[in-house]
Amino acid sequence: MDALFDPLAALVAPALTRSSLFIRVPASQPSLRHLFSVTVAVLFFFPFEDIFRVLPTPCEYPATYFIAKYDKSSKMPWIVFVIVMGHLTVNHVIRAIYGTSYETMEVTGPQMVLTMKLTTFAWNVYDGRRKEEELDKWQLSKRVTKYPSILEFLGYSFYFPGILVGPYLDFAEYMDLVNETMFLASRRSVQAYTRMLLGLIYLGVFVVLGPTYNYACCFDTLVASKSLLNRIIYFQAFGPVERCKYYAIWTLTRVPVSSLVSGFTGFGPHGEAHWDGAANVKVLTIELPSNFKVLLDAWNMKTNVWLRECVYKRVTPKGKKPGNTSQMITFFTSAFWHGIAGGYYMTFLMGGFITAAARQARTLIRPFFAPAEGKPTTLTKRVYDLVTVVLSIMILNYAAAPFIIGGALDSVATWKLLGWYGHVIVFGGLLFFYLGGAKFLKGLQRQMGIVVPSRGPKPATGAPAKNGSAVSSGTATPINEKNFVLPPSVDKLVPPPQ
Repeated sequence: MDALFDPLAALVAPALTRSSLFIRVPASQPSLRHLFSVTVAVLFFFPFEDIFRVLPTPCEYPATYFIAKYDKSSKMPWIVFVIVMGHLTVNHVIRAIYGTSYETMEVTGPQMVLTMKLTTFAWNVYDGRRKEEELDKWQLSKRVTKYPSILEFLGYSFYFPGILVGPYLDFAEYMDLVNETMFLASRRSVQAYTRMLLGLIYLGVFVVLGPTYNYACCFDTLVASKSLLNRIIYFQAFGPVERCKYYAIWTLTRVPVSSLVSGFTGFGPHGEAHWDGAANVKVLTIELPSNFKVLLDAWNMKTNVWLRECVYKRVTPKGKKPGNTSQMITFFTSAFWHGIAGGYYMTFLMGGFITAAARQARTLIRPFFAPAEGKPTTLTKRVYDLVTVVLSIMILNYAAAPFIIGGALDSVATWKLLGWYGHVIVFGGLLFFYLGGAKFLKGLQRQMGIVVPSRGPKPATGAPAKNGSAVSSGTATPINEKNFVLPPSVDKLVPPPQ
């Protein structure tokens, strides 16, 4: 793991100091701030920290800048997308050919961040050339109406706090930071050091417990010799420890971002400061999820925004609602962006079936335990909530194992060792719903007078959506559809009979 965390250690602690220097460069001299970012990345990170081996090759930068500048057609963002995404995929293939471990920090990690950054920039430029009435709220706020100079673009591309593993900023956020047009919140140092402490705790958990509790231990003779029930119980300790390395990386990389205030998102109703702008994960929501949907929404959130804004909404024809085709294209984009390891696709495909089973359970089973409106929570509802939390954790640990293991054969062997319990739960539930269970439970709800709450009225054609999106553009994001990493769930393609 040294190969993974050494470059990160070389980045985070020194980057906190450099962030303090960055904000001391006068905002009245934005060119100096751009130069600062470029200089830190090129002169310090490359030779002094010896991590030039993990930075993407420079071809993407000029290609994106000049194509976005001179190609005024609607194809421009897609040209940039193909070039940047294509280069990333080639490097994923090279990594697979040479058998480079997915715990080794090399070019594909930073290049994944760069892909999000440059493709977002291309779409922001394209939106700046469109009529305002064609844009939704997000597109209006992020559009680039004045094309940046080369120095501004390089400063954005080499923005040092997020150059290795993110978080990435869009160009509007970067310029707000440089020009200090965003609100400069107080106590940013407290936030930065708090994130550093949390990140070091996650890192400590992984370093101390990782050698004992990891998915590779499934093949240990001591574990394999246990009974199936004991193997399943013991296996539940592996997932949280394995995920701690992601929590550590994403939390530590928020340290320099928080010190620059670029993660500040405003104040809550009680005056509390919110610093979620650079958040990529919500740890408690993932480890103690009320259901699988909120778990998905809390993981890799910045990537989810990129997929939504740069793929899902863009592949939808003008005047049409996003559907299964849009989500399937987005899913394959996400899969290729992550890499070509078979374990990734096993996790993503399994997630599509999990989402379907979870949605049917929420619609058909949960109403029997939910208290009537205005009534206090009952004991049965609390028991139901506890059971769903335990099931969600067990399904997460099972489904996420191939994503971390990487290899398809090792992933299948792991699932086999666990008695395929995740498949039994998920596909057993789906079989029940599709073979009459959904129809039976719906009828029982009607007999008992249970009214399932509506998810809210759909906006009329041409009317603005609740999230401020312009429906007429055909790019409005459905309010109840937040995750774009997984393929369309089977119950959306073929609903169970009710």
